[in-house]
Amino acid sequence: MLSCHPSLRSLDQEILCTIRLLDDSEISCSIQRDTRGQFLLDHVCNHYNLLEKDYFGIRYVDPEKQRVTMIHTHKPVRQPYTMCFRVKFYPHEPMKIKEELTRYLLYLQLKRDIYHGRLLCPFAEAAYLGACIIQAELGDYDPEEHPSDYIRDFKLFPKQSLKLERKIMEIHKNELRTLQALLPFLGSQPQVLWSSRETRGFTSSNGKNINL
Repeated sequence: MLSCHPSLRSLDQEILCTIRLLDDSEISCSIQRDTRGQFLLDHVCNHYNLLEKDYFGIRYVDPEKQRVTMIHTHKPVRQPYTMCFRVKFYPHEPMKIKEELTRYLLYLQLKRDIYHGRLLCPFAEAAYLGACIIQAELGDYDPEEHPSDYIRDFKLFPKQSLKLERKIMEIHKNELRTLQALLPFLGSQPQVLWSSRETRGFTSSNGKNINL
């Protein structure tokens, strides 16, 4: 989230902005009324030391919490109500991502999209994605550390059934290892794009277009 209000030091020219990141932490910066969107994106990327910037952007939301759009990097920032640093699109070929940080930020976005129900998938794919999240969070399955209900406290999906939890644990126990977690997770995702209304759509592996 990014909230803006006039700075006491320069009411007419300076606006203090607070930007919410993918892990819900926040950073702040001061901007002028003619500051372009690229400045805000660069500020966040510099905070992270993020080199692969093309996948990311900053969106704003109106006072009624209705999603709007990504800000234009080449235009002055409009008076925003709420802004967030978010992923603009997922890469077609995750294996070509060079930076571990980029993979991690994409992972955080994809995990958010799944949890908030913005990304729908069949049961088998949901179980696999859920197992990848557990693998990334907990590492390899260890029977001495992980009791029978060890994913009970993980809220991965908006509607998370016991059947799904059992399938996630089965995949985590038998199919995944630590080094396999993030890339298969990213590789399983469909192509997700932001439209001008901030609704989401994706193209599945069989070429079918689906709106979320």
